[in-house]
Parts: sequence; C-alpha cells; structure tokens
Amino acid sequence: MDDSDPPRRPSGGHGQDEMRETPRDVARRLKSRSQARARAEAQRAASSQGDGFIRQTYALPREEARVRARDWFRRYPKAAYMTRVESWRQLPDGVIEFTMRRLPTAD
Repeated sequence: MDDSDPPRRPSGGHGQDEMRETPRDVARRLKSRSQARARAEAQRAASSQGDGFIRQTYALPREEARVRARDWFRRYPKAAYMTRVESWRQLPDGVIEFTMRRLPTAD
C-alpha cells in the first residue's frame, strides 16, 4: 500500500454511507408508523363500539352543553344506566364537543 492511497473500509457488508438514512427516509418511516398506529386505534375503537353502550356526540355552546348533559343525567340516572360524559373538548370557536354514554336499558 502506498502512503498516497486513502484508507480502505473493511469489506464485509454495507459501507456506512449505504446504511445512513436520509431525512426523507426517516420521514417516510415515521409516517408509516403513524398511519399504522392510527389504523390500529381506529380498529380498536370500532370493535369497542360493540360494548353495549349508546353514545351521542354533541357540539354546543358551553351553557347549552351543560343543560344537555344535565338532561342526560336526569333522564338516564348514573346508577341505573352507567351514564357518563365519555369525552369532551373545547373547540377553537368556544363550542364544547362532548360524547355522552349510557346503557340502553336499566335492569
């Protein structure tokens, strides 16, 4: 070997350059994982809908949302129907989006 020759990489597979991921490769891999996670979550949610509960989602101004939720609890008492506010969030325009859940009948 001559002193002017560049050092050689050991052969035996891929060089480091071939193993490096580009930012595009990383983004594709992460997007693929994210999509797979979203599909799995959607599938879980769809299968959990067969749990026997009735759900109703509303998007109302804050005071109307309170009135609607109180009406649900009055009509379907928590002790008999297992009524609850399953989820809620405030939308950018101040409207409250919420999902009420209850059993279809009381025993």
